[in-house]
Amino acid sequence: MAPSKNRAVIVSGARTPFVRAFGDFTAIDSIALADAAVRGLLDGTELPEGAIDAIVWGGVILPPGAPNIAREIALDLGLGHGVEGHTVTRACASGLQAITTAAAAIERGEYDVMIAGGSDSTSNATVGLPQKLIHAAAPLALGKPKPTDYLSAAWGLAPFTDLLPRRPKIEERTTGEVMGESADKMAAIHDISRGAQDEFAARSHHRAAAAITSGRFDREVIPVTTPDGKTVNRDGLVRPDTSIDKLARLKPVFNSGGTVTAGNASPLTDGAAAVLLMSESKAAELGLQPLAAIKSWSYVSVDPADEVLIGPAISMPRALAKAGLELADIDYIDIHEAFAAQTLSVLDALASDAWAKERLDRDSAVGQVDVDKLNVHGGSVSIGHPFGATGARMVTTMANELAISGKQTALLGICAAGGHGASAVLERVG
Repeated sequence: MAPSKNRAVIVSGARTPFVRAFGDFTAIDSIALADAAVRGLLDGTELPEGAIDAIVWGGVILPPGAPNIAREIALDLGLGHGVEGHTVTRACASGLQAITTAAAAIERGEYDVMIAGGSDSTSNATVGLPQKLIHAAAPLALGKPKPTDYLSAAWGLAPFTDLLPRRPKIEERTTGEVMGESADKMAAIHDISRGAQDEFAARSHHRAAAAITSGRFDREVIPVTTPDGKTVNRDGLVRPDTSIDKLARLKPVFNSGGTVTAGNASPLTDGAAAVLLMSESKAAELGLQPLAAIKSWSYVSVDPADEVLIGPAISMPRALAKAGLELADIDYIDIHEAFAAQTLSVLDALASDAWAKERLDRDSAVGQVDVDKLNVHGGSVSIGHPFGATGARMVTTMANELAISGKQTALLGICAAGGHGASAVLERVG
């Protein structure tokens, strides 16, 4: 097939190792992680100087002093003052949002070559002060206080309670429901047992470990040297020796009678992932072989008070419909594993005739997902989940897998806070 002038294609992807928060990357913030991923991406691709037109970046825990990470990347790496950048945030779908935003810009003819991706550093999340303390102290910090103003500010704090920072929670603003509580609720609604969740988690770790051992991740993971001189060159959360029996010993985390544990949920993670996109004609001009193209994508939202993480069960069939495909046509399915319970609930909905009739306006179920096609190299439960980076990791892994295996299509599904579902269909190029 002759190259399409403006079809956006994925040429390559790179990511840092994903490591546990407050571990090896504690001293590396989300901008520095982004710099490392993009530098690794460019080092692995022969691009002429000045080829990059723009950057779109995804993030959730944005650094307050420089929230537009995309522009900071361009400046830090000396890509040229004309390389513009903007940052997007769509909770855990932020990395995919960055990629589809870039793809849309290329296909509109705005740019030829773009970088898209995402990063997050939970280790460097800002811990907010209580509003009571801020309201009392702000006039002192922002103005020119007199000695008596300090005494007035102190009196303004009376009674002297609720002055210490509180532990941040990953919860819905509109409902107050913590994400793990949402996963427990979904498990009950879809009758997902604790045993099924632990089996899913163990399989995720075993598949990720196999991908590391076989060198499957060597194409995407780049080494990162920490400020103290340590070089980290592989994912740090994968446990090859875990088992269903070991996972079964863990206690529920969010509800005493629940089924979600630290072992079948994604851990707090630091990391970054970047993808190089360009028009297909530009790739041909530069002599670069694309890995894949984005055939379609879909973003949806559901009621957060219902099942806040069920969105992929709607966005995945919509992305398939836009691509003119059925589930049976897909070679690989990659679903973000926020929790084993959430992923299994999405699979249950996709296989349900009742769900199809009620939520998708179709007569029969989308279909049963073949476990041999699902998350073939593990997922967020084992690899980790830097919120803004996961979408770009999934795109990178699946684009590489299509190119290596010779298979044709991959379907991605991501749940995100606020009741979002995000999906994309990738197709092999070449």
